[in-house]
Amino acid sequence: MAQDLGLIRVRTLFLSDLHLGTRGCQAEQLLAFLKAYDADTIYLVGDIVDGWRLKSGWYWPQAHNDVVQKLLRKVRKGTRLIYIPGNHDEFLRDYLGVHLGGIELADSALHETADGRRYLVIHGDQFDLVVRHARWLALLGDGAYTLALTFNTYLNVARRRLGLTYWSLSSWAKLKVKNAVNYIGRFEELLAAEARRQEADGVICGHIHHAALRDLSGVRYVNTGDWVESCTAIVEHYDGTLEMIRWAEAHRTMPVPAAAASLRSEAA
Repeated sequence: MAQDLGLIRVRTLFLSDLHLGTRGCQAEQLLAFLKAYDADTIYLVGDIVDGWRLKSGWYWPQAHNDVVQKLLRKVRKGTRLIYIPGNHDEFLRDYLGVHLGGIELADSALHETADGRRYLVIHGDQFDLVVRHARWLALLGDGAYTLALTFNTYLNVARRRLGLTYWSLSSWAKLKVKNAVNYIGRFEELLAAEARRQEADGVICGHIHHAALRDLSGVRYVNTGDWVESCTAIVEHYDGTLEMIRWAEAHRTMPVPAAAASLRSEAA
């Protein structure tokens, strides 16, 4: 693959919960990130396209199309792209094992890092009892989440006018509401247990929109976060080190080339 000036090259890139097809997707931020980073392998770890939302009303602006085109361009240039569907793009689970235009569709994967560690890569909705056994409740929760994001958008417009930084209502609630904290903790425990069952050293997942990179009972628990609120991704460097990229934090305060250079120096 040709080397572009200023491009940050990594061995593997993990992205999830883009929710293309929704007004909450921060496609412009994502496109800027994809222009700054390139990888030998990209894992799309579920909820890339939001089929739930598109069923209730079509929304697909040019920026969302640009993201898809950027990913396909990377594939054409030699990047291996593995798409692991989640609950919001579950319609793609009918095509598991199929290669679509160079994109590999899989229910999960075992990824081996450069230093020999094995990670189970899975969206994680399979371990969410609400999604599995009470779909109507999951849909209701999705609607409430969308309303919270709408409120959050207007709130942050006002904050910007006052010279204040971005603030996420739903992220704050996840850390403050006891049931949400318990839910996240239980989800993490179940995913760590599944990694242990498959004799993996760790798990890389998405689903709950809560980025994390930490050890959990002897297992490395990694959550890629999302591109609705946090704008986070996980990268594997060529020595096998995993790093969380909080793109919005750098990109919010400096232009894209400067943000890329800053993040590159932090990863060095």
